[in-house]
Amino acid sequence: MLFWIVVLVVVGGLAWIRLAPSDPAVWHVDPKVTADQDLASGVRRRIAGGAPVFAALHRIILETPRTEVLAGAPDDGRVTYVTRSQWMGFPDYTTVQLGEGHLELYARQRFGQSDLGVNRARVEGWLAQLGDGR
Repeated sequence: MLFWIVVLVVVGGLAWIRLAPSDPAVWHVDPKVTADQDLASGVRRRIAGGAPVFAALHRIILETPRTEVLAGAPDDGRVTYVTRSQWMGFPDYTTVQLGEGHLELYARQRFGQSDLGVNRARVEGWLAQLGDGR
C-alpha cells in the first residue's frame, strides 16, 4: 500500500511540473538587468542592439525545440518565452526586453534550486547564433 502511495505522489508531482499553468503576471515582468549575472537559478545578460537585433533574436529563440511565447511580442518591446526540458517538461522562462540601444535577457527556472547551467548555456547559444547572423 505504501508503495502505491509513493508512486501516486511521484506521478502527481511530475504531472504538476508538466501541466502547471504559467501565469504571465508572474513571469512576463521587467528583467531589470543592469549587468551580466550568472545565478544559481538562471542568468541575466545585457547586449547592445535595437529592434532589428530583437527581431533576429526572436527568430532564433523560436527555433529552439520545445520553446513558445508565453506573452508579448518584439513590437511590444518585451517577450517572455517558455522552454521545457525534453524528458521531464521542466519549464524555464526567458524574458527579453528592448531598452535604449540594448536588449536585456533574463532566463530562469521555475522549479528547483539550481538549473545546473542550462539557462546560461541556452542563452549563450542564442547569442552565439545572433553574433553569426549579424
